[in-house]
Amino acid sequence: MNEITRRDEVSLSAAALRGAPWKTAAITGGAVAAGGFGLSVLTGGGDLVWALGLGTALFALIAAIGAVSKPDVGDRVTRQARLWSLRHPWRFSLLPAGIAAVLNYPVQLVLDGEGVFGAGWDALWHGALVYLVSGVLTLAMRGRARSAR
Repeated sequence: MNEITRRDEVSLSAAALRGAPWKTAAITGGAVAAGGFGLSVLTGGGDLVWALGLGTALFALIAAIGAVSKPDVGDRVTRQARLWSLRHPWRFSLLPAGIAAVLNYPVQLVLDGEGVFGAGWDALWHGALVYLVSGVLTLAMRGRARSAR
């Protein structure tokens, strides 16, 4: 009986994200969103929704990768959760993807005016992109789990 429940997987992912660089992720996500909006204004588009979507996706991605990049830092529970995350990158990446989708949904709903289902669809795609990128990058860092033992 080595099977763990979905709730346990979410708890392990959340424990791994406990020591994530949230301030760095927020500053970077905000700077990229502001820079993207400024660039789109200069080119004549001015797409705030796109810039905020990019910022929220980058926020979740930096938090996820920053959390698992140092598996030997933190208390015992955080270290074990990070090692689990490095051994199960696709399961770990579900929580950052959910964070990106949840943060992006109100942006799409309020600012884009696509309606409930259109906003949900766009938020789901942002989450899927974060899932794919964070899963691949966490998979690439799998060697850190072996060296941290």
